[in-house]
Amino acid sequence: MLAMTSVGTPALWVGFLVFVALMLALDLGVFHKNPHAITLKEAGLWSVAWVTLSLGFNGIVFHYFGKEVGLQFTAAYLLEKALSVDNIFVFVVIFTSLKVAPAYQHRVLFWGVLGALVLRALFIGLGTALVQSFHWVMYVFGAILVFTAGKLLFGHDDDGDPTDNRIFKAFRRLVPMSKDYHQDHFFVREGGKRLATPLLAVLVLVEFTDVLFAVDSIPAVFAVSQDPFIVFTSNIFAILGLRSMYFLLAGVVHKFHLLKVGLAGVLAFVGVKMLIVDYYKVPIAWSLGAIAAMLTLSVVASLVWPKPPETAVEAGPREP
Repeated sequence: MLAMTSVGTPALWVGFLVFVALMLALDLGVFHKNPHAITLKEAGLWSVAWVTLSLGFNGIVFHYFGKEVGLQFTAAYLLEKALSVDNIFVFVVIFTSLKVAPAYQHRVLFWGVLGALVLRALFIGLGTALVQSFHWVMYVFGAILVFTAGKLLFGHDDDGDPTDNRIFKAFRRLVPMSKDYHQDHFFVREGGKRLATPLLAVLVLVEFTDVLFAVDSIPAVFAVSQDPFIVFTSNIFAILGLRSMYFLLAGVVHKFHLLKVGLAGVLAFVGVKMLIVDYYKVPIAWSLGAIAAMLTLSVVASLVWPKPPETAVEAGPREP
C-alpha cells in the first residue's frame, strides 16, 4: 500500500473546476457563439492564450508548492501536449474523410474536449486509486508504454478510413440518423422523428479516439508525477488548448513526419522510468530535459530532412 499525498485541497479542486467551466462558457457562448471557419490568426491567438494561462498556472504551482512540484507540472504538461499532437493527425483524417465543413469543426472539438475532460477525470481517478493501492501497477503502466513506443516506431500507419471503425459503424447502425449534415446541429427533426445527424457520429468517433489516446497518455503522466491534482490539471490545460492547436497545425502537421519517432522515444523513456522506479528514481529535471530534447530533435529533423512531397488534403483553417 502506497502513501500518496496531494497538493490539491478541496478549495483548489473546486476553484480549478470553476475556472475551467468559466473558460468553456466564454469560449462557446461568446467567442464562438456563431459557427465560423477558424482562421490561422484566431487559432494562433487562442493557442498563445492557452499556453499563457498554462504557464501562469505553472508559475503559481512553483510559487506555492516548490520547485519539485512545479517541474512535475511542467513535465506532465509538456508530455501531454506532445502526445496530443497525435490526436491532430487523426482529427485531420476524420474531418477530411467525413467531409465536415471547417465552420462546424470547432463545435465538434468543443464537445469532444468537454467529453474528454470527464473521461480524463475518470481515468486519472482510477489510475490514482490503482497506483495508490497496488505498487505493481506502475510496472504494468511502464510495460504498456514501452509496448506502445515499439508499436508507434515500428508499426504501420493506421490512420486509414475512419468509417471502418467498429464503434462508428455500430453507432450508425443502431442510432436513427439523417443522411445529410444540418449545419452544426447534432440532432434534427425529419418527418416528425428526432434523428441524429452525421455530425453526432463524427463526435462519437472523436471521443472514441481520445479514449484510445488516453490509454497511453494517462499512464505516461504518472511517470513524472503521482499527485492527482498535478496530473489532472496538467492534462486539462493540455486538452483545453488542443482545439486551437488543431486549427493552427492541421494544415502543416504532416510536415513533422519524424515527430512520431520522438513520441516513441518519449514513451519508451517514461515507460523504462516506471519499470526501474524501485531501483533508480530519475530526477524530474532530467525527465523534463529528456522529453523536451527528444521532441525538439524530432521536429528539427523533420524540417531538415523533409518527407518527399505527396498529394495532401488540408483540413485546417485558411486565411480569409
